[in-house]
Amino acid sequence: MSFAPQECFVLLVDFQARLMPAIAGAEAAVANALKIAEAARLLTVPVLATEQNPKGLGANVPAITAAASHTLTKMHFDATREAAWSSFAPKGLKQAVVAGCETHVCVLQTVMGLRDKGYAVRLVADAVGSRTVENRQAALARAASRGAEIVTTEMVVFEWLATCEHPRFRDVLKAVK
Repeated sequence: MSFAPQECFVLLVDFQARLMPAIAGAEAAVANALKIAEAARLLTVPVLATEQNPKGLGANVPAITAAASHTLTKMHFDATREAAWSSFAPKGLKQAVVAGCETHVCVLQTVMGLRDKGYAVRLVADAVGSRTVENRQAALARAASRGAEIVTTEMVVFEWLATCEHPRFRDVLKAVK
């Protein structure tokens, strides 16, 4: 399946500031999510975010909020189960690049929901986190078994670029290095 930026959107799941101190590898996950968001911005790929029960868990990390054009407030762990999903999801785009926390709860359930709705999903392994490494690893394996491609930040970015002759190559490279 083609992986052109004009066919994708980025979904940043629940990078909530209050949750981040409990997440193993949170700093790297947030940093990589922001790299993807910046590359997406440069390549005009829509960037969306979700917040799980923000009244209870608080808002996303400010940089994540700033990187997203829209944020979906949700109560379901699977964002696609929210009534607002159909108006939130970009029309005509059926490829999602997903990053977020916690990998084994909201990220996994959203990935499975996206797959059930016919989306091709690329789950960014170095831009997700859980409280334990074991939960993160189990979630990545389960997502893969459900048809999600497990990728890394640089895999996403360089597949979007496709060539070093891309007009935004140097700008995007600067954003991810």
